Amino acid sequence: MDHVTHLKCLVCGREHAPNAIEYICPDHGDEGIVDVRYDYDLIKSRISRESLAMDRNQSIWRYKDLLPVLSDADVPPLAIGWTPLYGAPRLARKLGLQNLWVKDDGRLPTASFKDRASAIALVKAQEKNAEIITTASTGNAAAALSGICASVGQENVIFVPESAPPAKIAQLLVYNSTVMLIKGSYDDAFELCLEAAAEYGWYNRNTGYNPYMTEGKKTAAYEICEQLSWQAPDMIFVSVGDGCIIGGLHKGLKDLLALGWIDRMPRLMGVQAEGSSFLYEAWKNGEDVLSKTPVSGITVADSISAGLPRDRIKALAAVTETAGAYVQISDNEILAAIPELARGCAVFAEPAGAAAYGGLVKAVASGLVNPDERIVVLNTGNGLKDIKSTMTSVKMAGSVAAHIEPSLAAVKEIVGNLP
Repeated sequence: MDHVTHLKCLVCGREHAPNAIEYICPDHGDEGIVDVRYDYDLIKSRISRESLAMDRNQSIWRYKDLLPVLSDADVPPLAIGWTPLYGAPRLARKLGLQNLWVKDDGRLPTASFKDRASAIALVKAQEKNAEIITTASTGNAAAALSGICASVGQENVIFVPESAPPAKIAQLLVYNSTVMLIKGSYDDAFELCLEAAAEYGWYNRNTGYNPYMTEGKKTAAYEICEQLSWQAPDMIFVSVGDGCIIGGLHKGLKDLLALGWIDRMPRLMGVQAEGSSFLYEAWKNGEDVLSKTPVSGITVADSISAGLPRDRIKALAAVTETAGAYVQISDNEILAAIPELARGCAVFAEPAGAAAYGGLVKAVASGLVNPDERIVVLNTGNGLKDIKSTMTSVKMAGSVAAHIEPSLAAVKEIVGNLP
């Protein structure tokens, strides 16, 4: 791991040797999130766009030389990464756009983007011979860690709010995790997870605390640019809760710029639900994210429910440093985006994933998008994660199933009323 030069605190700027701290800068309690910094000249000597073109490994590990892991590290056997980037011409025409793609991370092994970070967590935990890995989550990060641990038989303890969608809790149980259903919010689960990890010495995967989670999530930016033949898009839309995904995309794009693999920085567009819009408010009002009061965090999109985003420093920088924007949308707009996205390009997204498309719709209506811009929407989770919300969304769209007798006459009655 000689390509990692240091860890830099994003609060005070203090630099730490890679092995001097485990997670955070000790000068700021649990808020001292750090950023992993690299020797790009050394990386250039080991990997290039040309060498990647010859690499048959279609997973995040094709970028191993850009990740904070040992070159000979064992990696989990699941096929993580290299998810499809679909052209979406019908959606583009509907919005008056010329170029639109949807990247579907609902296709990952546990059906969410969080597999990228959890894979790194497992490798880092095994570097330290950790007996147990833990995380707090609204559901997807937990399921990702649970599934990836199951692939190698790694013990893990999961903290999630008891309000998490049943499908996500089912994933945790089927993978045989030790599951703590918290009678409280995600923020309550997060704090309890921190306490338990410190008490028992468990390896902590928590977003916005463990800096290596950003490094796993940045691989999506690598894939987007490589799948577009290294022609970076103009804008990337992504839903935002804790802020680690948008921060990870920003980190990946900064890596690619430093290596000279892309020639410009895309604008990052963060989409937040009205009830969980801490970062939208901070961006809009110029507020200090370290002192700003938490918001309610209440939204139908559980995966982006965060009263106090844990990776808020990176998440705000991702938008401000790329001349992007935050977009706020209602729960009804989120639900409406589920069938719109599915019918427009066959990507079935859970509420948080569909929120990214809903944000694009609102951004177009607000004049934030030019018709000729090249735009990517990132779906972060599969719709089967939350069937209750999906059924609400299709009901809102006027879609109902026909309950009929087993006769051709009954079929004809329905067919005769088709538009």
